[in-house]
Amino acid sequence: MTKNAVFKFQLFVIGGAPHSKAALFNLRQLCGEFLPGRHEIEIIDLLSHPEQALANNVLLTPFLVRLAPAPICKIAGNLSDRQTVVETMISQI
Repeated sequence: MTKNAVFKFQLFVIGGAPHSKAALFNLRQLCGEFLPGRHEIEIIDLLSHPEQALANNVLLTPFLVRLAPAPICKIAGNLSDRQTVVETMISQI
């Protein structure tokens, strides 16, 4: 992986639920800090697109998937444990 690799994330949420809002806020904060200008976040609201839960094996929300760079990684929760999120989604490449 190069230092200029673009990180692509999908965040599965349920509307404006508090944990979903917190996960999005925390993800944006971490990306701004660790991946400025090198990240894309796709938000998938399962209220609007419930079929995406089954298609992506999402059993709970919020649920974050790193699509790129490989390997694909997944983590559930509101992403408030910064160390775990950084180690799992950003540092382990």
